[in-house]
Amino acid sequence: MKTADPTMARAINDRLALDLLLERGPLTAPQLRALTGLSRPTVSDLVERLRADGLIEVAGETGADRRGPNARLYGLVAGRAHVAGVDLRRDAVHVTVADLAENPAGSSSRPLPDAPDLPGLISEAVAEAAGGTALHAVVVGTPGLIHPGTGLVTDGDMPGWRPDLRRALQDRTSARVVVENEVNLAAVAEHRDGAAAGHDDFALLWLDDGVGAAIVLDGRLRRGASGGAGEVGMLRFGGSDLCHAVEVASAGQLDTEALADRVTEGVFALVAVLDPGLVVLGGALGRGGGDRLAGLVADRLAELSPAATVVRPAAVPEGDAVLRGAVLTALDLARDDVFGRPVAAG
Repeated sequence: MKTADPTMARAINDRLALDLLLERGPLTAPQLRALTGLSRPTVSDLVERLRADGLIEVAGETGADRRGPNARLYGLVAGRAHVAGVDLRRDAVHVTVADLAENPAGSSSRPLPDAPDLPGLISEAVAEAAGGTALHAVVVGTPGLIHPGTGLVTDGDMPGWRPDLRRALQDRTSARVVVENEVNLAAVAEHRDGAAAGHDDFALLWLDDGVGAAIVLDGRLRRGASGGAGEVGMLRFGGSDLCHAVEVASAGQLDTEALADRVTEGVFALVAVLDPGLVVLGGALGRGGGDRLAGLVADRLAELSPAATVVRPAAVPEGDAVLRGAVLTALDLARDDVFGRPVAAG
């Protein structure tokens, strides 16, 4: 096994300390030593290095009866970078700006007119939310397939749509711009702090004004060769697309029993092919159906498939899983750039 050289060791230790400060901070040097298992000199050097780089700062002291270096609390310089998450809907665009510690720093919402300059409208909404603050990364969640190689986006039935949306947005900002499928971002949010927390394998079935699925296996989003993984809305049952059977427009007025019959068709397809162990029902219908819809689907699924599968409603606290996933993805990008990418020794 290859041993980490001094430069790699410092990078590993720095990122470990920064992640701990992000999750548990502010912390004292003794607390960092206890949590990392690093020696006193190593932590002392680490703290001075991170302070000199402007990544951490003294955030106070512990206990009125304690003084000196060991009493100092160190915290992240959260304002070192800011990011924006964008939820692009067919009728509006919503933006949230956050600092490195995920503290909200601004928001905006704008309706979409019939024929908008979509890149211009999104850029204006992001600028309004940022309020003059420079952004490190902007992640946009949108309907449609995003090709992982070209970045081109299929028509998401969006007013003013253009396939080169990412490039057009990048031309308007110095921040790094990423465009991602909305359901994939919702899955990121559910995986991080929603119904799929603690699960490395699951599928999210999105039931809203569109229908699709996101697939997470071994803790990673699976997009497919052309970005089309999870497009279950195109499956046909009884001569009709699943999308037409379970989207809000056609299924929003069904009683829960009837809706469960239709939703089970899509869930069964996911389970039969992927065996994810967990299926999360998201979007307006999935989240709104709550435990009752999830329970009915689970009961019907058990009669069709031998693969044990838990079915749960979406549970991201803020409700807007797409926007939450966009912010989380942008923060991951910014932290890797500012803190340094996580490095594994060996």
